[in-house]
Amino acid sequence: MREIPLYVFDSFTDRLFAGNPAAVCPLESWLDENTMLAIAAENNLSETAFFVAENGGYRLRWFTPAIEVDLCGHATLATAHYLLNEAENDSERVRFETRSGTLVVTRTGQLLTMDFPARPLEPVAQEKEVGAALGAVPEAVFKSAKNYLAVFDSEQRVRDLSPDIPAVKALGVHGVIVTAPGKRVDFVSRYFAPGAGIAEDPVTGSAHCSLTPFWVERLDKNPLDAEQVSTRGGQLRCELKGDRVFISGRAVMYARGTIRLPD
Repeated sequence: MREIPLYVFDSFTDRLFAGNPAAVCPLESWLDENTMLAIAAENNLSETAFFVAENGGYRLRWFTPAIEVDLCGHATLATAHYLLNEAENDSERVRFETRSGTLVVTRTGQLLTMDFPARPLEPVAQEKEVGAALGAVPEAVFKSAKNYLAVFDSEQRVRDLSPDIPAVKALGVHGVIVTAPGKRVDFVSRYFAPGAGIAEDPVTGSAHCSLTPFWVERLDKNPLDAEQVSTRGGQLRCELKGDRVFISGRAVMYARGTIRLPD
């Protein structure tokens, strides 16, 4: 049997059973894609991260239970936490090569800051269609990468949403990010992503690559404090610098174990 280490971290939180759980699998060499997808499906978390050492840094890939994705925040945060806090690494930064380019994560105390690409938004006239899937019509809808972003007028409206998940999937995008001004933070969000195999993601770092530039412009404020108001919930600190978004958060280890694969 071939044995692979497995770690699970709760990301964007400083306590267990909150934030977004992500699995992290350190590899000496790459498994085939079908095996990584099968492991992600078996883990049944929104993302499983796999990484291999490469050229003084690491090559990092992310899988949902259904697909490989181009960018993932919480599993990147979890991987960086493992490398900088659990793997006897005395460095203060780690570099990943990914399908979204080079991503750098730095450590300041227990806080980790990810340097991610900003994702621009384009307004689209999809309020009726998106509203029908969400069960409430948003003020405006934008398109970003493979998602829609729907803007509401209040945090409570976002919290109260109970979308028709098959209808959200039928929109033909990975998911719908919903957002509104926050009561205790600058803005709140949720993310429904059935097109990526996830009904609702607890905390989504990559969504803040679009949310951050949107709210920086609307609120004329930078940096911003954000909260994803899923059932588990999570906290993020976001800052826009040119065409990059710096997303900060914490992570805590939940479990460690071993995956046993047949030879």
